[in-house]
Amino acid sequence: MYIDNHNHIGIETANYLNSQYPYAQSLEDLAAKAAGTRVSHWLVFPFVSYPTSSTLGRSTCPDTELKYPEIPYGLANQNLLSEISNLDDSDQKHFLPVAIIDPGRSVSEQIPHLRRLHATSRFYALKIQGTIIQSKVTDLLDAGSAFLDLAAEWNVPFLIHSSILPSDIWSQASDILRVVESRPDVRFLLAHSCRFHKPSLDRIAELPNAWFDCSAHRIHCELAQGNQPNIAIVKERFPSDYSNPAKVLRELAEAYPNKLIWGTDSPYYSWAENSHGQKLRLVSSYAAEWACVEALPKSIIKAITQTNTLNWLGIDEDRI
Repeated sequence: MYIDNHNHIGIETANYLNSQYPYAQSLEDLAAKAAGTRVSHWLVFPFVSYPTSSTLGRSTCPDTELKYPEIPYGLANQNLLSEISNLDDSDQKHFLPVAIIDPGRSVSEQIPHLRRLHATSRFYALKIQGTIIQSKVTDLLDAGSAFLDLAAEWNVPFLIHSSILPSDIWSQASDILRVVESRPDVRFLLAHSCRFHKPSLDRIAELPNAWFDCSAHRIHCELAQGNQPNIAIVKERFPSDYSNPAKVLRELAEAYPNKLIWGTDSPYYSWAENSHGQKLRLVSSYAAEWACVEALPKSIIKAITQTNTLNWLGIDEDRI
């Protein structure tokens, strides 16, 4: 069993309208991209922006009225489960659904909707990407605390987008760690290696209910080489040779053997945009992300693609 813990499914309309890439991925797309690797299971969750009836308007078909749930991610989570259920029975078991939530808006509406979906379909985790929707992760300590209670009740963990960029007031790794510390009964994973911020990684190592993933690893290594502001500054950065992503991955796994979890962030292992005349192009591929794993010793591969992932999920292999 080889698990990829970080995959987006559906559409990201905002990216498409702003000439940004990527903007869509289906389960079929994901499986095709992973063909040729040994990956056998994928945790999947919707893209981040969520539509409502007020933002998308009416159908162009005269006899059809579009019905978009006002509940944040009501449509996206429902469509994810439907897409999985439309697969052949033998294929469904390879895709593990994760519900995405908005931690600070319409919490009282989201909770019963999630319960209705969970009554017939299993969720393996709850996902938050607060930066794009501008919703603070610290809302989990206040208005969104019901989500923490729900995770404890269902015995499912959180997967949370993390940032160290000072202007990102929604997803600071330090804020996520405050939430982690407040709820030892809930498991958490901080995405994107905390942008290689060593103090955050060291704190994760100390906390029994915290893990981190290396999603979009190769382009983050490229950003580190350029000392970009969304990566930890040199004096706070995990020390490694960022011109060699496979070496970085191995050294992270050796430094944090029980905490690192592998994921691609598909399709966000690449990113391209053309904004204000400035072009940004960061390119990787599913095969390239997996090649970093294949370069590792077998014991590390098992740890980051299976053992650590199952420990974070709180399940045994036979429960997948």
